[in-house]
Amino acid sequence: MRYPTILIAALISLTLTACSEPQDTRPGQPVDHRRAAFKKILLAFEPMGIQLREKQYKADRFIVQAKELAKLKDGPWQYFGTDTNYPPTHATAKVWSEADHFEADRQAFLQAIDRLVLAAESGEEKQVATAYEAVHDSCRKCHKTFKQ
Repeated sequence: MRYPTILIAALISLTLTACSEPQDTRPGQPVDHRRAAFKKILLAFEPMGIQLREKQYKADRFIVQAKELAKLKDGPWQYFGTDTNYPPTHATAKVWSEADHFEADRQAFLQAIDRLVLAAESGEEKQVATAYEAVHDSCRKCHKTFKQ
C-alpha cells in the first residue's frame, strides 16, 4: 500500500515541476532583475490605488508613497538588453522589434509618475486620482502591447 502513495507523490511533484517557469540562468540574471524591479513598482503603486478605491485618501501618506514610486521608476529598464528575450521573460518580441514604440511608452510611464508626484504634492484628491489613473493607464497600455 505504501508503494502507490510514493508513486502518486512522485507524479504530483513531477507535474508541479513541469508547470513551473524556467530559471533565469544567464549571467547577471537580467530577466529576474527586471521582473523584481517591476514587482517593487507594483508594491509601491498598489497601496495608493487602495487608498483611492476605498475612499481612505490620506494626503500625507500618499505623497510618501508617490515619492517612493518615483524612486523605483527607473529600476527595470536597464535590464531590457538586446539579449534578454528568453524564458522566463513575459516580454513580447515587440519590445525589441518596436523599440521606438516601447521607448515612447516607457517615457509616457515615467512622465505619468512625475505628474502623480506633483498631484500628490497638491494634496487635492481629485487631481491625485486623475494622475493615479494616468499611471495605471500607461501600465495597462504597455502591458497590452509588450507583455505576454
